[in-house]
Amino acid sequence: MFKSISLFRVFLVVCSAFLLVLFLSLNSKNKEDLQNAFIQNELLKTYKIFSEMDAIAEMYQEGTVTLEDLKGSVIKSRLQYKRIEFYLAYHYPEYIKKHINGAPLLRLEFENTTSVLEPEGLQVLDELVNSDKALENGDLVYGLTKRLKSKFLTLYDRLYADLVQKDSSMDVIRLQLVRIYTLGLTGFDTPGSLNAMQEAKVSLEAMQSFFKSLYANHQSEENYKSCLAHFSESIAFLNDNNDFESFDRLKFLKHYLDPLYKELKYFQSKNPDKNLEYISAWNRDSESIFDANFLNPYSYTELTKSEDSKALRNLGEKLFYDTHISGQNNMSCVSCHQPEKGFTDGLPKSMSSIQGETVLRNSPTLLNAVYADRYFYDLRAFSLEQQAEHVIFNPSEFNTGYNSILEKLKTENNGYQKDFEAIFGKKGITRKNLSKALSSYVLSLSSFNSEFDRYARGEVEDIPEEVKQGFNLFMGKANCATCHFAPTFSGLVPPFYNENESEILGVLNVENVPAQGVDADRGRIINGIYKEEAWIYEKSFKTTTVRNTLYTAPFFHNGAYSSLEEVVEFYNQGGGAGLGLEVVNQTLPSDPLLLTDQEKENLVLFMKALSDNPALNK
Repeated sequence: MFKSISLFRVFLVVCSAFLLVLFLSLNSKNKEDLQNAFIQNELLKTYKIFSEMDAIAEMYQEGTVTLEDLKGSVIKSRLQYKRIEFYLAYHYPEYIKKHINGAPLLRLEFENTTSVLEPEGLQVLDELVNSDKALENGDLVYGLTKRLKSKFLTLYDRLYADLVQKDSSMDVIRLQLVRIYTLGLTGFDTPGSLNAMQEAKVSLEAMQSFFKSLYANHQSEENYKSCLAHFSESIAFLNDNNDFESFDRLKFLKHYLDPLYKELKYFQSKNPDKNLEYISAWNRDSESIFDANFLNPYSYTELTKSEDSKALRNLGEKLFYDTHISGQNNMSCVSCHQPEKGFTDGLPKSMSSIQGETVLRNSPTLLNAVYADRYFYDLRAFSLEQQAEHVIFNPSEFNTGYNSILEKLKTENNGYQKDFEAIFGKKGITRKNLSKALSSYVLSLSSFNSEFDRYARGEVEDIPEEVKQGFNLFMGKANCATCHFAPTFSGLVPPFYNENESEILGVLNVENVPAQGVDADRGRIINGIYKEEAWIYEKSFKTTTVRNTLYTAPFFHNGAYSSLEEVVEFYNQGGGAGLGLEVVNQTLPSDPLLLTDQEKENLVLFMKALSDNPALNK
């Protein structure tokens, strides 16, 4: 009897949802365009299914349905959301991240005061209902589903005043392909169920239908036929290969996703969405996720492309090597960023300008350093230019100021006056122009031409099988790519690549010696940014790139780990918490990865194959 009442309740809720959304639709004018009809139809379905999930969560709370019923409703809701994600996550990225499908991590809210907020949305539900906590957290699950339904209805209502723009349709789809590959297939988006392949398949099916609705009048064109074929082949591959751990992500990239990504460019508007350049560094002219120009470096710096030049870069390089820009004339940028060492210094912690002392942390590589929205391990700087300022003013580093540096450059017989005037005219040597020169040089230190990159782009015929397996492990079973996102393999979050993540790992004070405890460095919580003085950032550090690790040992912020093999083993054991230490709010899962010796070796071989130091190719 209870089952019948429960099912009737679901029926009533779904009917109510349908009538409410139908009412909203009838009050909307001029929605005849096919693409908008597609979006509206999927929004309607999504709200209905979210409402159904909410009703089932209430019944689970009351004990009238099983955990399997609840899991099934979450899966169904996530699959439906994936049909419309390409549109929603493009047009409303912050709202989606905050309320609909954000990572299951604590976050800060900045209003009158700084508050720590619990995560919400589909990722949180996916993790919760697939954990041991689901059995005792019926109230929490129901609260999450009710909030999700409410937030989605708010979004639905708003969408009717913001129609799909055809000019952005291909950008929307191509960015979703990036999202599928970097967040979906890696398991980032499904932390509990690992239902990644099915979700990717559903998303591709929806985008194929959307593409057909937009370009039906191109049916006779070869590009149209090729796109549909790539869609169908990608969907078929996902249908036939749906095991998370054994899925061949490299094959899927080279033979299915990348060809589709490239082919869709043909239908891309000549007039891009003007908002795109403000929200993303993605280069819509790229033809592969592993293109060297996949991201626009000028999106991350105050320097513009029109201002940059070879002469400016050469001037920046000259300054980079000059000890006169430090207070005691005893340090230059190259002191801690040596080209032959991947623009690091090979020390656990870099030497200070004060004799016999070191600075607080290890020196990170400058290769691809521009691809970030925050700089330093504690994320205290917001641009390359700010990063340089911190070094200039730091008493333990250059220990000087701009006025002193500019005076030296103007008065000493070193040719700088002539160099600056040749580029900037009469303005010559100024603080702003000095920053532009240094930024130009650091920006030029690009490294996307490794052995693996060239294979991924089809420029070399083959690479060792162990490297291929290492990549598939990195992007799948080993969970590396859920924090080190492709193609930068850093914490720069796709698909917009406009935000850096920091993580709490519980890095040991001494390599392989848990008895020595977790490193005492407090990390991001003491970065000097008042609003980030929150406990969730205690011992949190920027997720740096694993590119060029062949040259950049030792590793981590404290340089405690001398080899990649030891780094992999640390992750394999679940970080500090996995080793039995108390680590508050560790964001790295503490469960062991259970990697075999061969798998660990393959991971190391893959990361080394990502190494490409342009300084060694001169």
